[in-house]
Order: sequence, then structure tokens, then C-alpha cells
Amino acid sequence: MILLVAMFMLFIVGAMAALAIDVVSLYTARSEAQLAADGAALAGARVLANSGLTSTNNSPGPTAGEDIARTVATQVAISNDVGGRNLKKSEVVVSFNDTAPSFVTNPHVTVQVQRTDVPTFFARIWGSTQVTVGATATAEAYNPSGASVLSSSGTATPVAPICVKPWLLPNLDPTQPPGALTPPAIFTLSGPTSGAIVNPGLVGQSWPSATLGSNPNGLFAACGGNCTVPIPAPLPGQYYPAAMDIPAPALATPANALPDCSAGLRPYQLAIAACVQQPVSCGVNSATNPSALNIDTTFYGAGTLRDSETVVAAACLIHYNGGMGQTDKIDTLALPSPPFQFLAGSDNPVPGASGSDVLVSDSLVTIPVIDSTMPITNPVTVIGFLQVFLNPSGGTLAYSGPAGSNEIEATIINMAGCGNTATGTPILGNGASPVAVRLISPP
Repeated sequence: MILLVAMFMLFIVGAMAALAIDVVSLYTARSEAQLAADGAALAGARVLANSGLTSTNNSPGPTAGEDIARTVATQVAISNDVGGRNLKKSEVVVSFNDTAPSFVTNPHVTVQVQRTDVPTFFARIWGSTQVTVGATATAEAYNPSGASVLSSSGTATPVAPICVKPWLLPNLDPTQPPGALTPPAIFTLSGPTSGAIVNPGLVGQSWPSATLGSNPNGLFAACGGNCTVPIPAPLPGQYYPAAMDIPAPALATPANALPDCSAGLRPYQLAIAACVQQPVSCGVNSATNPSALNIDTTFYGAGTLRDSETVVAAACLIHYNGGMGQTDKIDTLALPSPPFQFLAGSDNPVPGASGSDVLVSDSLVTIPVIDSTMPITNPVTVIGFLQVFLNPSGGTLAYSGPAGSNEIEATIINMAGCGNTATGTPILGNGASPVAVRLISPP
């Protein structure tokens, strides 16, 4: 009996050990695989969100950005440890939803990871030396512009990006000249297409522009930076300063997130040079969607105080010290555009990045677009966002245009409109892009 009990105890203890160690190890490996898939899918979707492809009519085509997104997603996946070692490229499969029009509104990136040789320990006594562990995740780059068009109600869930700059751009095509009698809108404001992009061809366009009949001015403040009541009529490409002056301690977390060049800057300038963590949402202002913003109507004195302050703060933001090649640039050789890629300048804060293609840049900023129907009153209604790239031109950040020397050249990279009918709790942005990235598959 003692021998029989001892033999049975051997199998019982072995089974318990297999359950206690092998099963836990497999669950751990499964969790690691899910984390790898989640991170890779989000990284791939972020590439598409920053590429500008979600703002176009599927031209030059969804596959234009897939190679970059697949490379980034794969690299993120193989950087993860699953079951005691990093994944191999052969163990990662990245796929996309290529069919129009779904790609235009919400491109999806699906990542499948699978490792077939996760080792076992005590389960070896039953002849099982290796098991298979895998996971799948799907992430979405959500642009509400197309979602409102495709929905039966004409509404879309609003988005709420962070790091939004205190420049309220009127709903007027910024590439149009100031004297245009009826400049087209950026986003529609009524009917079932409220929030839709009027002209997707604006992606990649800049202001100022040398093209005849285009805006010769750059980005600068309306009303000389002093927008006292009554608020003046809007002009294409000119922004109203927003009342987003936030004290430095509350501006960024942690406090050392403020750039070194921010010392001595005013609160308005800090809101430009650093990242305001408070989300700014578009759509109807409500308890679940606090989207109200005010144009700063404080009188700061005569002249272009806001414009000169903006140039100083923008120079700090994009690491501009007065020379060409220091700041990040749009990579004009990485065709087609979109998708956009950016070349790191010599003053890019990432060590060793200079001269290399980067997917994000401090020169890439998000600007709220407001309903500019006259008369404009506070609070204004945010109806969408433009993501623009700030471009030093001719060796200087301040563009000397017809309106003065404190204008900044800007290129449109992304457009995301919610319109004035968007309702519900907004999707929080994760970074400077107005195109939100989120996981849409359950773990």
C-alpha cells in the first residue's frame, strides 16, 4: 500500500506542479503576447493617424502608408518578450482593412502574434515539451470627418486631442487670399454631412503660397493679437488667440516636461512651447463634452504683441535657433505625400535622430477650428482640428509677409472635423494628432 500510495503521489504531485507552474507560465506568455499585439497594433495605427491619409479621399490609396505602418508595427511586436524570448518577424502578421470607404474614415490595423515553441516544465512527463501561444489585436485610427458622412444621422462621436495650441482658426480655407469674397469652408456645418471635409485636397497645401490667387500671408493673429469686443470678422489663415493661458506648474506633468528654452516665457507662450495636458474637444458643448473655449479679448497694448510672442514660443517649440537644417522638415523625397514623413533636424532632441526619417515631430501641431459665423461671440464652438507642420522658410521662422514680419509658414498634414452636431463623450486623443488611436478588439 505504501508503494502504491507513493506511486500515485508521484503522479498527483506532478500534475499539481504542471498546473501550478506550467499553466501559470502559459498564462503569463499569453498576457505577454497580448501586450505585444496591442502595442504593435496601436503603433501601426498611430503611423496611419499621423500620415494624413485619413483626411483624403483614399488618394493616393490606402496601401501608400501600409508599408510604413507594417514596419513599425512589426518592430514594436518583435521588441516584446513572449515566453522568455523576443518574438521573431516570422511570428508576426500585420493586416489592414483596405476597402474604401472604411479606410478613409477609420483605418484598422490588425496584428496577430503566435509563438509555437513555448517550453513546458513538469508537463514534459506527459510528453508535452512545447505549446503554442498567440494573441490578436486591432487598433483604429479614428477620424470623425468621414464617420459623420457615413452615419445615417449625420453625427459622429467627437474627439478630444491634447497638446492643442492656443490658436483658434476660423472655418475658412486658410490657403485663400484675405480679399476673397466667399472663401470656402474647411468643414461643413449643417445637414447630414456636418463635420465633413469640404476639400480633402488641402492636405499637403501651405500658407503662405506663391500660387497666384492664394494666401500670401502666413499664420498670424487676427486683430493684431488684441481681439477686444466686438470680435472682428475672420480672415483665411489668421487665428484668434485662445484664452488658454495656464500657469507653468499646471501646464505639464511632470514639471520638467517644459523645454529648457521656456524660461522667462509668459503663460500664453508656455501653452505653445509645451504640451497643455487638458483635452480640447469638438462638438456640442455639454456636461459630457466640455468643448467651450474663449477668444482672449484682453487688451495687451497696441501693435502685434501676440504675433511676436508667438514666434518666440514657436521657435522654442520646434528647436529653432536661426539656421536652416536645425529644425525638422517634411521629407519631400518620401513620395507620395500623403503619407507624410519627416526628417529630423540637427537640433532634434532625440540623440542620433538628425537626418533620419521620424514619424512624429515637435513641429507638428494641432489647431482648433471654430464656427466663424458672424457675429462671433464667446464661448466659441470648436467644430474640428487642423494638424499643421510649422516650416521655417528662407532661414528664418518669422515669415516676412504683406501683413508683417511675424508670420509663420504652415503646411496642412491632417484634418478632423466633428461639425456642430457631434454629441456624446469624446474620444480622448493620445498626443498631438487630432486623429484618435484606440484599440477596438477585446483582449
